[in-house]
Amino acid sequence: MPNGQPMQNAVEIHDLVKRFASFVAVDHVNLSVKRGEIFGFLGPNGAGKSTTIRMLCGLLQPTSGSARVGGLDVATESEAIKKSIGYMSQKFSLYDDLSVEENIDFFSGIYGVPKARRAERKDYVLRMAGIEERRASLTRLLSGGWKQRLALGCAILHEPPILFWDLIYQLSGAGQTIFVSTHYMDEAEYCHRLALMYRGKIIALGTPAELKESLASHHLLRLETSDLVGCMKVLDTLDGVSDVAVFGGGLHVTVADPEKQIPEIWSALGQAAITVSALEQIQPSMEDVFVAMIEQEERRAA
Repeated sequence: MPNGQPMQNAVEIHDLVKRFASFVAVDHVNLSVKRGEIFGFLGPNGAGKSTTIRMLCGLLQPTSGSARVGGLDVATESEAIKKSIGYMSQKFSLYDDLSVEENIDFFSGIYGVPKARRAERKDYVLRMAGIEERRASLTRLLSGGWKQRLALGCAILHEPPILFWDLIYQLSGAGQTIFVSTHYMDEAEYCHRLALMYRGKIIALGTPAELKESLASHHLLRLETSDLVGCMKVLDTLDGVSDVAVFGGGLHVTVADPEKQIPEIWSALGQAAITVSALEQIQPSMEDVFVAMIEQEERRAA
């Protein structure tokens, strides 16, 4: 570290590109993640999230651009990067035919935990995960929740300063950087900052509150009805209704002027003999932000 100063950013990405033949999976991405930050990386399947993370983990060489993780270059210092990060996917990369203890021993070796510290780290993982009494159990016999705890323990055996883990929100208080990659919007609410990735590009970046604020001009209504299809057909004919989307068991309706459109919607649906159990203005959720920004990007591309 220059002049003995600690690094402020755990991850630095500049103009990062990854091509597979003619397909551009990651398209000139720029991004920085601070130390101790819980950073959400959002996007639909195929958006380029996994490809970006594989490059950050030193598992895939960039086509062009640069990225540094913990001050290490992903292109030239991939082996060192693997020792400074812990990665746990939702699929839990454990060996089902090994016992809990044997999995911990195996990953201690993989991550290069010094032999003198392996017993201490194993005890820590067993205590942290609450699986001391299951240390001799075959991993395949564990429930999903116990497997998740064990997988987390194995991912942090070597005390990595940076932790990449799909679907985890804690540990940043201890100074670890958490990089959450997901397409589940409710999890995004727990992140300090979010990046929305679509077709290989980052199309939005900010805190959850900032991203929601960007939709301030989108007046959103929640509509509950027993006839979703019929309701959508009626709404499509109304002026002032710009978007209708299925959300849970009801609809989210974007309008220009709630005071004007709410009475008009009640009237139009009443004339169509469609029963409405609820119609009210609401604040946009992260899923609403996600949908609106992708639609905006689609319109820009068209």
